[in-house]
Amino acid sequence: MVRRVSQSLVAWFLLWDLLLTAGAWLGAYSVRFHSGLFTAKRGVPDLALYLRALPLVLLVGMIAFRIAGMYEVHRLRRFREELAAVARGIALMTLLVMATSFARQAQHESRGAMVMFAAFALVGLTVTRRLSWTAMRKLRARGVNQSHALVVGTGRLARRTVRTLRAVNWSGIQPVGYVEDDANRGPAADLPVLGSIADLPALVEKHHIEHVYVALPLNRYSDARRVFAALSQTVVDVQLIADLPAISGMTFTTTQIHGMTVIGLRENPHHGLNMVVKRVMDIILASVAIVLLAPLMAAVALLVKLTSPGPILYRQERCGLNGCSFMMLKFRSMKIDAEANGTPVMATANDDRRTPIGKFLRATNLDELPQFFNVLWGDMSLVGPRPERPKFVSQFAKTIPNYNARHAVKAGITGWAQVNGWRGNSSLRKRVMFDLYYISHWNPLFDLRIMFLTVWRMLFSKQKHAY
Repeated sequence: MVRRVSQSLVAWFLLWDLLLTAGAWLGAYSVRFHSGLFTAKRGVPDLALYLRALPLVLLVGMIAFRIAGMYEVHRLRRFREELAAVARGIALMTLLVMATSFARQAQHESRGAMVMFAAFALVGLTVTRRLSWTAMRKLRARGVNQSHALVVGTGRLARRTVRTLRAVNWSGIQPVGYVEDDANRGPAADLPVLGSIADLPALVEKHHIEHVYVALPLNRYSDARRVFAALSQTVVDVQLIADLPAISGMTFTTTQIHGMTVIGLRENPHHGLNMVVKRVMDIILASVAIVLLAPLMAAVALLVKLTSPGPILYRQERCGLNGCSFMMLKFRSMKIDAEANGTPVMATANDDRRTPIGKFLRATNLDELPQFFNVLWGDMSLVGPRPERPKFVSQFAKTIPNYNARHAVKAGITGWAQVNGWRGNSSLRKRVMFDLYYISHWNPLFDLRIMFLTVWRMLFSKQKHAY
């Protein structure tokens, strides 16, 4: 249901959307024809013609904004969702306005002015909505416009739900207590257990509840039906919290297939255009890194050659995308007979197999620099789960849940696990958890953040577990 506060926000957003759309329409006319920046080869149209078209533009805008979902107002709406909705709305509005201009044979409406209109509207609506939501969230964080919530369950998931609601205090949703049929099912020291599922209607009325969160483990999902039945005569929002372990690397996507809802639990974001974007980033940034780091790599190569016999580079088989093997490059930091018996052995804290310069190279990650060429060849990415040797992969996959899910993307020179300190001989389970989080939440800005943190930690932080 849409509550009064949501209706008020919808009215607020609609008012500003119409005002800014009108301003963008007239502003585009002014800049295009009266700023002196552009030449009007077909003459300057009368302002009255643009004013006459303005009501139709606003009507088309309202329809486009509604279709694009710009008025789906709720407390937990994220800015990126808002931005995507505004972009869709502006694009649809511009296409519809152009279509009506063609139908009306309005030859006075300039294509340049139309482009400016779309740009001005996009900037204006985005900034206004950002400011509005920021102000609303600050007010809610200070106790204004609060709503109350109940959490069904008292277990791990229920307690996490309460912690999350308290953390996002800008939403204005205040949990007031738990609802549980069996008080012995789990501890709930942070909030009281107010009653059972059968008591929900009375609790909703007594505590002025507007939100009910069903946070039950998977084996109790049958109780969710009882919750819905108990609340069937009330007007509260009911949300089902998914009971999925954080280490699973799952994300929810929903698809409608002939009226049937299909929920995707683990979908890789690295597909389609995302793969192109990531590959272009890899090629450009790896090429820049190779050019900038060429003198350093030459110096390291010389040190390796002068301090120990053997080749400068070391090729080692690693598992990458889809578990396929590739030969990863490194500056050699171990003696040439480090694995003379053919058995892979992990490096340890005081490994006597390291060359005189090897300890320094491994501690500073300088031995990894040749992997920029692996990135250019397409075997690796700049950011991703660190590749492991096939023998260790087969061992870890037997004991670490979802270990092979790391191979859904290309291996990386650095990764989310590494910048959080989980590298080398650290906890494998933690490393997998961070790798799967990265895979599920990937976006280009996340990659840039990890690259920045990698450089920062190399320069200013002591590297742990680097043997």
